[in-house]
Amino acid sequence: MNFAYGGTGVFSTLVPEPNMTTQIDFFQDIIHEKFYSGSDLHSSVALVSVAGNDYSNYIATNGTAQGWQPFITKVVNQLVMNMKRIHGMGVKKVVVTALQPLGCLPRSTFTSSFQQCNGTENELVSFHNLLLQQAVIKLNNDTKDSTFAILDLYDAFMAVLKNKGENPGSSKFENPLKPCCAGISTEYSCGSVDANGTKKYAVCDDPEAAFFWDTVHPTQEGWRAVYSALLQEL
Repeated sequence: MNFAYGGTGVFSTLVPEPNMTTQIDFFQDIIHEKFYSGSDLHSSVALVSVAGNDYSNYIATNGTAQGWQPFITKVVNQLVMNMKRIHGMGVKKVVVTALQPLGCLPRSTFTSSFQQCNGTENELVSFHNLLLQQAVIKLNNDTKDSTFAILDLYDAFMAVLKNKGENPGSSKFENPLKPCCAGISTEYSCGSVDANGTKKYAVCDDPEAAFFWDTVHPTQEGWRAVYSALLQEL
């Protein structure tokens, strides 16, 4: 069962949908209604997905450069509380995603004509992931078993983005940082139309040859490549 809402975060974002705390409330309501038995929960895995929308909201609301690390710490601390809460409801295994390299998303790489990732953004992502890793180690020590785990999207994304074809069977993208679908100018985005319904975006000839679909989301083939990179870890 999926409780996620696109565009939401650990805290409230510019997308007016339930944040993670409220999503967990919905899950708790289902449990109170006896929709799941205790054994159902015990044999389940919860995937807690964090895609960076809290940080997009921080930028959009004019957050300062000096406030980045305190804010990231705040996000990770709340995320850890959420994971503990889900575990406390009876779910034996809780998996959380590490942040993908946000500095490699086309919304950041367009300034270099989609040639290189934004190192500053990726350093902030690495700080988030480091705090999360430390927290998960502590959670597992406190619960005396390997209840909590991290799905390392960062390394999986980087493995695909850096692949030059050396790994047999893995996908190789000619220009992985360039999106397939984009607005015809900076004032438009993928899917934009004007008042007359005229398309103001362009789509590449072969979406399966592109890693990113738009400025933030991978294509289906992109996700397939990431999943392949995650297989060993899974």
